[in-house]
Amino acid sequence: MLRRSFLLWAGASGALAAGSVAGFLRWREVTPTVHYPGRDEGHYLRDRRAVPPPSEVIETGVAILGSGVAGLTAAWKLNKLGVRDMLMIDGPQPYGNAAGGAFGEYAYPTGAHYLPLPSPESVHVRDILADLGIIQKDAYAEQPTYDERYILHAPEERLLKDGHWQEGFIPTEGVPQWEREQHARFFAEVARLRQTRGNDGRRVFVFPTVLSSEDPQWQALDQITLKDWLTQNGYTAPTLHWYLNYCCRDDYGTRYDQVSAWAGLHYYCSRWGQAANAGNGAWLTWPGGLQPLASGLERASGIQRRGGTVVSLKETAKGIEALCFTLKDGQPHSYLVRARKAICAMPLYVAARVVENIAAYGFDPAKHSPAYAPWLVANFLLKRFPHELPDQPLCWDNVVYSEPGLGYVVSTHQDIRVRPPEKTVFSAYVALSDRDPVSARKWLLAARPDELLALASADLHTAYGSEFVSCVERVDITLRGHAMAAPLPHFRSNAGVRALREHEGRILFAHADLSGFSVFEEAAWWGCRAAQLAASGMLAA
Repeated sequence: MLRRSFLLWAGASGALAAGSVAGFLRWREVTPTVHYPGRDEGHYLRDRRAVPPPSEVIETGVAILGSGVAGLTAAWKLNKLGVRDMLMIDGPQPYGNAAGGAFGEYAYPTGAHYLPLPSPESVHVRDILADLGIIQKDAYAEQPTYDERYILHAPEERLLKDGHWQEGFIPTEGVPQWEREQHARFFAEVARLRQTRGNDGRRVFVFPTVLSSEDPQWQALDQITLKDWLTQNGYTAPTLHWYLNYCCRDDYGTRYDQVSAWAGLHYYCSRWGQAANAGNGAWLTWPGGLQPLASGLERASGIQRRGGTVVSLKETAKGIEALCFTLKDGQPHSYLVRARKAICAMPLYVAARVVENIAAYGFDPAKHSPAYAPWLVANFLLKRFPHELPDQPLCWDNVVYSEPGLGYVVSTHQDIRVRPPEKTVFSAYVALSDRDPVSARKWLLAARPDELLALASADLHTAYGSEFVSCVERVDITLRGHAMAAPLPHFRSNAGVRALREHEGRILFAHADLSGFSVFEEAAWWGCRAAQLAASGMLAA
C-alpha cells in the first residue's frame, strides 16, 4: 500500500504534460492503495530465478492451475461430472480478471464488470447461470427468466460530448444527417449479420467462437482491421469511427485500427441474448463486477483452493508434477503438486514459461504468443454523489468523448432502485490504447502514484470539475499489465493456439487466450471442455 499526498486534478481530461500542472486546484490527503496483481510473481518467473526445494508434496486427482473464470468453470464442471478429487492453485490473484474488492459494504470490480445475456448457442453459460440461480426459469428457451436483481436497470448508459450528456454511447446531438444515416446503415448490417450463416450452416458470429462459421468468405474478415472494413464499405462518419474505436478499446483494450475486423464485428453480432423479463440487449451485472459470479462457481464446485503460483509444469510417467511457490516478504517458499491430470488455466504468456517444452504441444512462443493489452482500473469511494448536469441522469456506465479513458461505472447502480445509498463507488477504466503495449507496461511500472491517479481520474474531472475532488474519500488502483489478449488480424489462424486447444493428454489447456480475446463466455467454454476431457480419463480409470 502506498500512502501519499496526491494531487487531484480537475478540468480538461488527458495526461498531464511533464513538469506542468494544468487545472491544478489543491492538495488533498487520501490513502490510496495501488495493486499490481501478479507483478512480483511474474517478474520472478520472467527472470527465471531459482526457488528452494519443495517443503511439501501434495497428491490430487486433477490439479487446476489458475483460479480465473476458466479454472473456476473447470472445477464447477468436474464437480457436475462427479469428480471430487481436485485441487486449485490460485495463481498470483484469486479470480484473475473476475476479481473485485470492497470499501467496507461497498463492493467494486477490479476487472470485468458485466455479462451479456447468453444467446442460444452459449449453452454452457446458461448451464452455469441456471445452476447458480441467476436464470430462474426456462434456461434453454429463447427468452429465459432471469433474477431481476442482476439485470441491469435503466438508466444504462450516457455520453459526455461538448459539455453535454446524451443518452447512449453513439454521438447524436449536433451530428449531421449524413452521419446519422451511416449509423443506421451500420446497425442494419449488424442485424443482418447476426442471422447470417456461412456455407457450413453455422452462424457467422457466435459464442463460443469455435462454433462460428468456418466459411472462407467470412474468415477473410480476420485478414484486415475493423477500420479497413469500415473504409472498404463506405463508412466515413467520424462519430461512427469514434464509437467503434471506443467499443474495441472497451472490449479488447486495443484500437479499431489494430483489431481484426472479424473480432470487431463479433463484438456486435454475437450479443443478442434475450430474456422474458428484460428488453433486447440487456446485461447482467453486480456491484462487485464478476466477482460474485466467480465466487458462486467456486462454492458450487466445492473445490479446495491453495495460494501459490506455478513455476514449472511437466508430465511424468504417472501424471504431472507442478512446482509451485509463494512469495512472502520477497522470499520464495515452494511445494510440489502431483496429479493424474492438470488443467493449465493460465494466460498463454505465462504457460509458455511454465509448461516444460511447450513447443512439443505445437506452440512456439516466439511465433504464436498473442499481444496483450494493459489496463488500469481505479475505484473511487465517494462520500456523496457529485452534482449532475441537467441533461441526462447518472447512469450505470458513463463515457467521455476522449481517449484513452473508457469512462466510469457506478457500482451501486443496482442498489438505487431499492434505496439511494449514502455513499457510492465510481469505477474508472483506462485502456492505455494511446501507446503500444510494451511502452504502456513500462509506463505503468515507472509511473508515480500521482501520475496514475491523474490518468485514472481524468474522465471524472471532465464530468464534474472541481467538485469531484471534495467527494473522494478513498482510492483503490489496480494495474493489469497483461490484462487481455488482443485479437489482431490473423488471430483466428494462429496454428500454435489451435494446437493447444485441440490437445488431449495429461496436461489440458483452458483459458480465454485460446479464443484470442478475454471474455467470460470464451474462458468458461475452455474450462468446460478441459473438465470433460479430464473427467473422461478419471471416471474411466
